[in-house]
Amino acid sequence: MAYLGWLFAGLLVGALVGIGLAFAWRSNSFTMMESCEEDDEDSARLVAPLLKAHFKPTAVSAITITERRFPFRMRADLQRTIDRVFAGDITIKHFFGVRNEYSHCAPTLTDCILETMNNPAYAIPPEYEELDLGEDRPLQVLKNALWLLESDGVRFAVMLSPCGQYGQVTGMQFQVGIPNTADGNQLAQSFFKQLEDAVARGESYRGKILSLEQAEHSFTGESSGITVHQLRTVARDEVILPAETLTLLERNVIDFARSRERLCQLGLSKKKGILFYGPPGTGKTHTIHHLAGSLRGHTTILISAEQVGMLGEYMTLARLLQPSIVVMEDVDLIARDRTSMDSVCEEVLLNKLLNEMDGLKEDAEIFFLLTTNRPEALEAALASRPGRIDQAIEFPLPDGEGRRKLVSLYAPRQSLEPSLIDEIVRRTDGVSAAFIKELMRRATQFCVERSDATSDLIHADVEAALDEMLFKGGSLNRKLLGAGHECLES
Repeated sequence: MAYLGWLFAGLLVGALVGIGLAFAWRSNSFTMMESCEEDDEDSARLVAPLLKAHFKPTAVSAITITERRFPFRMRADLQRTIDRVFAGDITIKHFFGVRNEYSHCAPTLTDCILETMNNPAYAIPPEYEELDLGEDRPLQVLKNALWLLESDGVRFAVMLSPCGQYGQVTGMQFQVGIPNTADGNQLAQSFFKQLEDAVARGESYRGKILSLEQAEHSFTGESSGITVHQLRTVARDEVILPAETLTLLERNVIDFARSRERLCQLGLSKKKGILFYGPPGTGKTHTIHHLAGSLRGHTTILISAEQVGMLGEYMTLARLLQPSIVVMEDVDLIARDRTSMDSVCEEVLLNKLLNEMDGLKEDAEIFFLLTTNRPEALEAALASRPGRIDQAIEFPLPDGEGRRKLVSLYAPRQSLEPSLIDEIVRRTDGVSAAFIKELMRRATQFCVERSDATSDLIHADVEAALDEMLFKGGSLNRKLLGAGHECLES
């Protein structure tokens, strides 16, 4: 009986083991099937077989790859050119994005051609980012892409990818894979020529007001690179300056721009450097806004003092998009006298500015508009050498007639009594234009806060505003607002 018991137990264990093996085999079979399906799906997304099939019967080893690199900040013009060229007679056979699974860098066309299972290139949906060009809608630009194309029976491939050094993207790279034939080479050269012409025209940014953006993205989430500004419109009659200052301004900027071509024909330079100087708040920036709107067809480039390290790139942009206006406000921050500098770095920045202004070709259609509140602090090599600064224009504190015009310009949308205008002009002797602007806003605020408020300013409103601006804030407030001692005595 014991023997039969052990025999029964053995049979039972054998049956259980068999069932377990059967389940294990079946489970493994399903796993292998799923793995095969995944492998088939991955194989379908591999780029190398797609390229091989596209160029067939030409072997991919017989393909010639040519590349060009363009500035990263010109992505907008490059994208518009691609859209236009590929919408013509070229047939798009396949279009997709490309990515390596284990790489942070975009693959090249050579990487895509290699048939390898060690980190191969996969086809993915194309990725875009949006650029703000100061237009109604942002422009969508590709981050990387691969086009499989055909033109007049010639099959070729174009790949777009970012490029740079040390992990920093500095440009966009185009690679064209073509059969090594005369037709193929001509096709590649024609494509690159259209890209070159588009960058040279710079249509996306020409005639606009620009600055370079170091941050990768703005608060809107749109990528910038080049920031397009919308300056306020300043009409000619809104520039309140003495008559001789206006005449000097017109001759050296507006009239000079009109005469450029004739001057060039006579062998004279088309570039010009202008220095605006005077106390704070006298209208230097206000006038620049007017000139930016008046010089039609000119690209205005704004360089802040902290961005002078990018001066070389700014000047490259100015030459590319000329005729242009290069504006550098508070230039004394980087171009003060060498004897007052504390480090070699400051002198290097000064030399960079001097070299850029002096190194321009005579036919460069570029205005330099520099501003300063401290002309006496400027380096003599900048301020005392024709060819860099050709004309200095003083922006003085407004005289009585100027203050009268400023009151009318900045007053709210109602007429002021002549006696009130006379009082404001008398009480504001020695103030800046910015002071008049703030005075009219402050007086209007007192007007709207009165319980018996009417639509008109009264003497009490102006008196309250002057008292707050000249006396209650102390001497520092007067200095900040651009008020001199004369207005305290009036």
